[in-house]
Formats: sequence, C-alpha cells, structure tokens
Amino acid sequence: MSVRFSDILAARRRIAPHLRRTPMERSEALSARLGADIRLKLEHRQITGSFKLRGATNAVLSLGVETGCVAVSTGNHGRAVAWAARERGLRAVICISRLAPQVKVEGVRACGGDARIVGDSQDEAQIEADRLAHEEGLIEIPPFDHPAVIAGQGTCGLEIAEDAPDLGTVLVPLSGGGLIAGVARAVKTALPGARVVGISMERGAAMAESLKAGRPAEVREERSLADSLGGGIGLGNRWSFDMVRELVDEVVLLTEAEIAEGVRWAYAQEREVIEGGAAVSIGALLAGKVAPHGPTICLLTGRNIDMDAHRRVLDGAEG
Repeated sequence: MSVRFSDILAARRRIAPHLRRTPMERSEALSARLGADIRLKLEHRQITGSFKLRGATNAVLSLGVETGCVAVSTGNHGRAVAWAARERGLRAVICISRLAPQVKVEGVRACGGDARIVGDSQDEAQIEADRLAHEEGLIEIPPFDHPAVIAGQGTCGLEIAEDAPDLGTVLVPLSGGGLIAGVARAVKTALPGARVVGISMERGAAMAESLKAGRPAEVREERSLADSLGGGIGLGNRWSFDMVRELVDEVVLLTEAEIAEGVRWAYAQEREVIEGGAAVSIGALLAGKVAPHGPTICLLTGRNIDMDAHRRVLDGAEG
C-alpha cells in the first residue's frame, strides 16, 4: 500500500492554515567546504520545533477525532499530536518510553498532552496506547506508519521541490520512515531525477536493518544522541517500509561522533540549535559518507534538544 502524490496535495490544503511553511537557505560554509551547492531546509523552525506537526495535524483533521487521541512517541510526535489536539479542544494521551529525554516529556506536557512514561521501549509504550484506544475509545495516531501521517509529512517534500526545482539530492533523517516516505513521494513525483538518501544512526537503526532483511525486523533500542530516530518500525508495518524500499535510493548510518559533529557544525557555522536526529544530514556530509550530486538539501528536522546535552556536545562530548 502506498500514499499517492494527490494525497499529499490534499494534505497541504488541509493543514496549510495551521502551521508554517519553513524556509530554505544556502549554507555558505558547507558549500565552501564541500565544493558543492548545499542548502538547508529549516524544518526545525516549525511551530512545535519539528516536522512532526505536519503529519499529526493532517491525521487529527482527517481521521474524525471527536473525543480525543492517543499516540506513542519518542517526544516530537507526541508534542505535535498534543498541539494539534489542543487546537481543536481535544484530549491527547502520549505514551513515551523511559529512553526519551526529559525535555521531550516536558514538551508534550507544555503542549497540553497527558504524557505517560511506559516501559523501556517503543513497543512497550505501544501496548499501553493500544489499551487506551480499546478501553477509552481514543483514536490512535501512529508516529509514522499511517497514510494520513505520511501524507502530512510529504508536504515538506512539496516545499523542497518548489523551492529547489534544480534539486539533485535530498538528505532525510530516517527512523520509522514516515517522513522520508512522504518526502520521497513528493520530490520524486515533482522532480523524477532527484535522489533521496536516508540518514540514521548505527545504534538500533530499525529501518536499515529491515531493508537488509527484506521485511520489518526487530532491533534492540539503544541510547543515542539521535534519540528521535530510535524505536522499531513495527513487525506489522503496512505503509512506510514498502514506500521506503520503493522510493529511497540509499541509506547511510552514522556513529555517535559523526552525529555530534553535525550538531556542533550547525551551531558554530549555521547558528542553528538542532537535535542529534536533525543533525545527521549535516553529519553525513562532513563524514564523507554521502557525496553531493547536484544541489543538495539537508533536511533539519527538529530543535527539541536538552540544552545541557547540547552544551556538552559543543564542549566535545559525543552525546
């Protein structure tokens, strides 16, 4: 099953009044270092601090949510669902594992969400979300494996294609695949010659392992500076895995040191505060793990990093 380009266009019409069209800027520092045209899509400037607001808003507006919703999240999706629900006067319960940073738990609560800490993995948090959906009639909004969520994230790809019609390559942080599936559908429909590269971390990269296995696979979750990229893709994955397999040209994995270097570069050279999961595109270029082909876009996906952790990274720590 797959999300169509028309679904993404419909999602944009639906959500446009509720969020920002984020800017794209050329990185003079990266372009000079790499001898290529490198641009940054500043999606971390979205209202809730990450791209997740796109998919969450599309889902809340299109799924007939009337009483409330429930979601499993490493933080950014939960924050987005809580915001989208609050805008409509609805209840939102967000199930989060103990691996999520406290700053992201607090972010969910700041947006009006009922944050519940459950278990040591996304899978354990999912059990509680399923119970709440069954017993309390809440509508579940998955973080990535749902057509409304994928279509919403794909609106970011529409903006990239419109703002960079000469696009050669777009580097997209990769976790459960909802973002990259939507972005790839939008970009490759509008610009068929463009390449889409997924970037993740070496520690527990579920989609990368699943692509290698040829089917959704389980991985052990580990702590990472790129915490927003953690979690499995679900053994019953119905949407994002097949779309990633069809549309993504390459997947690259980074060490913790390479992710940290991306965070440092973003702050020192671009004057941007971003989280580890957002810095992987810059980190991949700096590490030489992706060679630019034509104008290359780094999608910076979120800024919701614990500032004490950010200071440690700037001081040379790896996470």
